[in-house]
Amino acid sequence: MGYYAYYTYGLPTFLVIVIALYLLFTGSGEAFNVGRFLEESSPYAWGATGIGLCIGLSVLGAGWGIFVTGASILGGGVRQPRITTKNLISIIFCEVVAIYGVSIRQACTPLLRRTLHTSKLLHRFCPLLGGLTVGACNLLCGVCVGVTGSTAALSDAADPDLFVKILVVEVFGSILGLFGLIVGLLMIGSAQDFQATAHVASRAAQAVVSPFVH
Repeated sequence: MGYYAYYTYGLPTFLVIVIALYLLFTGSGEAFNVGRFLEESSPYAWGATGIGLCIGLSVLGAGWGIFVTGASILGGGVRQPRITTKNLISIIFCEVVAIYGVSIRQACTPLLRRTLHTSKLLHRFCPLLGGLTVGACNLLCGVCVGVTGSTAALSDAADPDLFVKILVVEVFGSILGLFGLIVGLLMIGSAQDFQATAHVASRAAQAVVSPFVH
């Protein structure tokens, strides 16, 4: 475990520190310019990365939840076949998580088309940040729903009265993915509103400025 932690965390950190100190003491510190890298990199690359992370993490969370829940349903259904049909609602909750990730892609596509014609860093990185937020929330939501659905299946096999009680917990766990979807839509919508506000402000400034001022 010690060697694994060293090669995973310690070695990359040590290499980054060595490279940063070398650039600093050799007078090439300006080469390590994160802002310049972000400004010169393609906005389509960041937007596509955000959309890919959103869909990928959402599908990963949904698949993880279905795997955990399905294994428990099949295992408990061997002794209690009555639980197989009723506990399929947990599979549906897990599948909805993937739909959240696909839906945010439709909202990011119009903003991604306008990123090439703008110099605002907010417009460039909103698809990335929004997609990463939705993807991370859906990943955690899928795991939460999967573990809770697995517990609901095993509890239903032992005592049928416990199914509804644990299902309430599962419903509240599935709402976490909806919260992430709402936050991602708000981030993308704020970028579009900011672009519209900036356009209106520039038109108003042109109308106010006197034609005699050069």
